Amino acid sequence: MDSSRVDAYLRRIGAERPQRPTGRALGELHLRQLRAVPFENLSIHLGEEIVLEEERLLDKVIDRGRGGFCYELNGAFGALLAALGYEVELLAGRVYGDEGRLGIPYDHLALRVRTVEGDTWLADVGFGAHSHYPLRYTERGEQTDPGGVFRVVEARPDAAGVRGGGSAGAGDLDVLLDGRPQYRLETRPRVLGDFAAGAWWHSTSPLSHFTQSLVCSRVTEDGGRVTLSGRVLKTTDGDGKREIRELGTDEEVLTVYRERFGIELGRVPTVRNRNLGQ
Repeated sequence: MDSSRVDAYLRRIGAERPQRPTGRALGELHLRQLRAVPFENLSIHLGEEIVLEEERLLDKVIDRGRGGFCYELNGAFGALLAALGYEVELLAGRVYGDEGRLGIPYDHLALRVRTVEGDTWLADVGFGAHSHYPLRYTERGEQTDPGGVFRVVEARPDAAGVRGGGSAGAGDLDVLLDGRPQYRLETRPRVLGDFAAGAWWHSTSPLSHFTQSLVCSRVTEDGGRVTLSGRVLKTTDGDGKREIRELGTDEEVLTVYRERFGIELGRVPTVRNRNLGQ
């Protein structure tokens, strides 16, 4: 990732190039990414190929003005951080679902980031509604964030993950939001290609929630969130006040994608659940 691509990425998220890879700068980059680059699964329903290669991810985020889901968003953001001098490692996670069951291996991708001060952070710009700022990786107490109260704790073998298809591995961590487990992280570093099978499953399996629904969501400037789920537009302001509106026409939908998310589409995506042959 050369200097011109770094500059282009920073323009996309409205950030200045940090002088040094500090924790403060990391927090600013993290928040600006969440505000500018939406969490979205539109490629799955537009028939677009998802390729986990750095240049393809950067092309999607920088040149095409799009977002993506965890592999794409954290993959691209990790490349930016590394180019800015941060030490970045990719971590594999499994997401907690219904009844505390864990998802497939390589279900999620998050980032372990070390700064020039020697601190280690958990950065995650690809989990949808999550922390607005990176979490302290080694902190085991509560961490208050605009997105809620988070904890990063050592996973217990007798935790809900046993019911989800396997006990915790040595050193595994659980990430909790307001007391509820969100995902379990392995601590062994991975490479981007390791996540190809997970991305393929989420893009094709009828059991994946990504093939069953449309979502496009980002953090707003006041700390709230705007989400378009199919034709339903949900906005929540920084004080928690929510408004839900159903869009009637294709033009309304395309306008919201363009004006609220910066995404230009030639047609409205429709759900393509392969199990139903749609």
